[in-house]
Amino acid sequence: MDKNTLLQVWPIPAFDDNYIWCIHDGVSALLVDPGEASPALQYLEKQKLALTGILITHHHADHTGGILELLNTFGPAIPVYGPLNNEIPGRTQALVEGDKVEIASPRISLKVLEVPGHTLGHIAYFANMQANVVEPMLFCGDTLFASGCGRLFEGTPTQMSQSLAKFAALPKNTLVYCTHEYTLSNIRFALAVEPNNSNLIAWAEKAQALRDQDKPTLPTTIGQELQVNPFMRCDQPEVIAAAKTISGQQDLPSPAHVLAAIRAWKDRF
Repeated sequence: MDKNTLLQVWPIPAFDDNYIWCIHDGVSALLVDPGEASPALQYLEKQKLALTGILITHHHADHTGGILELLNTFGPAIPVYGPLNNEIPGRTQALVEGDKVEIASPRISLKVLEVPGHTLGHIAYFANMQANVVEPMLFCGDTLFASGCGRLFEGTPTQMSQSLAKFAALPKNTLVYCTHEYTLSNIRFALAVEPNNSNLIAWAEKAQALRDQDKPTLPTTIGQELQVNPFMRCDQPEVIAAAKTISGQQDLPSPAHVLAAIRAWKDRF
């Protein structure tokens, strides 16, 4: 459980390594990226929660596959929020950069960020500090992972670099709710990029201990990612040096060029 007092954010495991995030106040619940319905339905029933909305970050089936079954169970009036330029089953509200999602129950206000890279239409939801939100929260789908970033299926390294820069500008205490438990494999790669990063070495030990207890490594924070995530550290000398070595290119003039080099490395790692 995170440190928010009135709102709880709970990870519902799905498939092999997905998390469906449930934002609730003990009565009403929002689901983020319900790729399959059954684990979400079981959790809502067990906690006696009423579903009042669904938030979608991007169109991939492991993030949208449960929507229609959830609507069949709770009724077609449930609002489904999702990115404008994607086909999202059951979507009722199409969102673009700067839109606000105002939910009455559970009470939360979310700002929409367009964060292309993993997909072209990818969005994220940011809740800044509110009466019932102790720390800012980011629901970022597959754009940012703990110690990693999403594979570039549709977008470019420049787009991903710009998207991660948007996240880097958020408050450092922002809790980051990614949708996959990829942390240990991401750390293995991050250590190949920055073997001397003491924050990363400490995080590797802590993350392994969490997984050994079958606990999520999430949420992470923006501040943590700026210390350990190579894709958020493409302006750091050790990351730049590793990118030059692995790519054989001595001229990597921008963080986007560095990101392109290490993302290509990660894809074959």
